[in-house]
Amino acid sequence: MNPSSSSVSKSEPSSLKIPYTDPGIQSAIIHRLLFHLHQAHSLKHLVIVCVGTDRSTGDALGPLVGTSLAKWKSPLFHLYGTLDEPVHAVNLQETLDKIHCLHEDPFIIGIDACLGQSSSVGCVQVAEGPLRPGAGVNKELPPVGNIHLTGIVNVGGFMEYFVLQNTRLSLVMKLSDIISKSLYSAITEWHYRSVPVAAQEK
Repeated sequence: MNPSSSSVSKSEPSSLKIPYTDPGIQSAIIHRLLFHLHQAHSLKHLVIVCVGTDRSTGDALGPLVGTSLAKWKSPLFHLYGTLDEPVHAVNLQETLDKIHCLHEDPFIIGIDACLGQSSSVGCVQVAEGPLRPGAGVNKELPPVGNIHLTGIVNVGGFMEYFVLQNTRLSLVMKLSDIISKSLYSAITEWHYRSVPVAAQEK
């Protein structure tokens, strides 16, 4: 789980926070993701790491996103973290070591749940830089990602483990659906924009 949303700098120009009820949320997320994807020097090895566990309702956001992405069987990215094979505190470092061994200079997108202020619950965040998994529950885990997306699933600041266990699955499912569809659409759009026109005409 990522730290509280209050730790994200409001002055950071490359970050986005938008409520899932906003009718334009998928378009906004796709636009911001395309901005980040175009900033990357190479996307030859695009890797998505969905952090979390299905043993906690609130912390299941990452594995749910990963499971949704896996259904598309896309060759455009490498995926780590699903409900069947979650990436969590126990195997996170091992997974990151494997990624850097298998993929040369990977561009990593981290996905995780986080806790935040009550007014921010239900928001999706897209930001430059790595996730800090476990910081919200006082765990020291390795950072994940060149960029990251988080869903604010509940209120932070008190009894975080209890709060995560008692997070509504309905909200987590809605956030995971938005994140997975937006991410897949952005990567697909980036790919077709990147293919030379000549190659498309052959």
